[in-house]
Formats: sequence, structure tokens, C-alpha cells
Amino acid sequence: MADAIRESAGGYTLLPVDDVLLSRRQLFLTGQITGESAADLVRKILFLQGEDGEKKVTLYISSPGGEVDAGLGIYDALMLSGLSVRTVCTGLAASMASLIFLAGKERLILPHAQLMIHDPSYSGGSFAGMKPDEISQYLGSLEKTREVLVHILSERCGRTPEEIRSLTAKDTYFTAEEAVSFGLATGIAKDLA
Repeated sequence: MADAIRESAGGYTLLPVDDVLLSRRQLFLTGQITGESAADLVRKILFLQGEDGEKKVTLYISSPGGEVDAGLGIYDALMLSGLSVRTVCTGLAASMASLIFLAGKERLILPHAQLMIHDPSYSGGSFAGMKPDEISQYLGSLEKTREVLVHILSERCGRTPEEIRSLTAKDTYFTAEEAVSFGLATGIAKDLA
């Protein structure tokens, strides 16, 4: 982890860059979304909410996605925090990361970044040894999750559920311009300030 040098009346102090950025109300979502990474980000959201719920928070995202439940926890925390959140896609925000990106009131994407949306996928291992009712129950749960994600995408992008379902049936990538045109992003970032 990198350190930042701060000068004060008492001399120089080394501070973790993450602490400096948090004090500037800048959060990061990178790598795989897991229960652990989600809990860490939610803690930071709650901290910033307690510090000053009125000041803007910027969440920079470059993530391949990950666990749906963990991602929905981050999305809900952002939406329910009352914070003014700006999300910025800095690389690829795919799958669950693209839904978290939608939690921003202002959603910016860097000129060469991409967003990718798709349906949730089966990740439970083998169906071997499972009974038909168990398989059916799991598939029903997967379909309910799909509808939750379709609802979020539809609501935040201003698109019909049918339009969303047709795009999420496969991996659908959006360039910065396409993301703005479709309603995923509200603009292309001109700078990171």
C-alpha cells in the first residue's frame, strides 16, 4: 500500500493513501466483489454518512463484478445512505459492478472505459445429486434475482424491462458514448476533479 507524506507543525507524517482519499470522500471499488470487499465499502459509506451526509462522495469503479448479494448490499447502502454519490467508471465496470455504478446520482465514465451488463449466472457448482425440485427451486431463485436486476437497470436507465431483458440475455458491452446514449451513464468524464 502506498503512503502519502504530510507536513505539519510537528514534522512529516506518513499516511496511507487510502486514508487520505477517504478524507477527501473518494472511495474505490476494484477487483472482484465479495462479501468481504462489500462489507469494507459499506463501512466506509456509513463512516462518510456520519461525518457529513451533505457533502458529495465519489466512488471510482473498475471491477469485473462478483457476488450478486454482496453487490446488491453495496447498491442498497449507497441508495439508502442519503449521500450525494457520483460514480465514475475508470476501466471496465462489468456485471454487478455496472449495477453499483447505477447508484450514482451523477454517473460518469472515462472516455475509454466500458460498461457490461448481463443476466446473473449460475455459480453453485454441479447439479449432480440434486433432485428435480431442488434444481427447480434454485432456478426459480435465479429468475427472481434476474428480475431484481432488470428492475434496477430499467428504472435507472429509463428503459423498458423488455429492452433490458433482451440485452442482458448475453454479455452486452457499452463504450462511453453508448453508455451515455443508453442511459447507463449521465456523461463522459472530462477530468477526475
